Amino acid sequence: MNDISGNLFVVSAPSGAGKSSLLQALRRRCPGLRVAVSHTTRPPRPGERDGEHYHFVTPTAFLSMVEECAFLEHAQVFGRYYGTSEAAVREVLELGGDLVLEIDWQGARQVRRRFPDACCIFILPPSLQALRERLAGRGQDSVEVIMQRMRAAQNELTHYPEYDYLVVNDIFERALEGLHCIVSAYGLRSAPQSRRLRTLLGGLLVNSSLSTNLDV
Repeated sequence: MNDISGNLFVVSAPSGAGKSSLLQALRRRCPGLRVAVSHTTRPPRPGERDGEHYHFVTPTAFLSMVEECAFLEHAQVFGRYYGTSEAAVREVLELGGDLVLEIDWQGARQVRRRFPDACCIFILPPSLQALRERLAGRGQDSVEVIMQRMRAAQNELTHYPEYDYLVVNDIFERALEGLHCIVSAYGLRSAPQSRRLRTLLGGLLVNSSLSTNLDV
């Protein structure tokens, strides 16, 4: 992946863990960080806009994109399809931008196969009771749907060992600070920094013998 200069972050969490709210706040702290806009076959929720929150498409259009291998990752969740355009992801990364994929563990596995250097972060709720209360507090789902989401959440939680970092969303500001630290530190890794700072490093090391003499 020598043509990739940006950093790719994958953030997963069970429904109701507060992932979207954390990422919105993280973007305010890191204005250059972008969140990929996924395609989905589910209908828009109140306040959601096409092209901003999701690309809302028909099942037929989505499956056509699957056949064309247009998705970096895709999955079916609660009877709806979700997927991330590979071309859109590569465009951002190749221009040196940092990008977040807000996807589940199925998508994270697929991304890791194509981008093994992706930084994967899992958001944990402080307890199952807190998760249940957050889901009920939305006022969007029936009791049956909430129970379905709780069962799916417990399955999702079993995949936490597949991630590089775990962040507990118990106190929002503390969880946000944890996310910010991960993103900041990951961008300072030696390999990507060496590519970005090639000119600076070349100037600093223009006379390695002088550097050696100064060290003595």
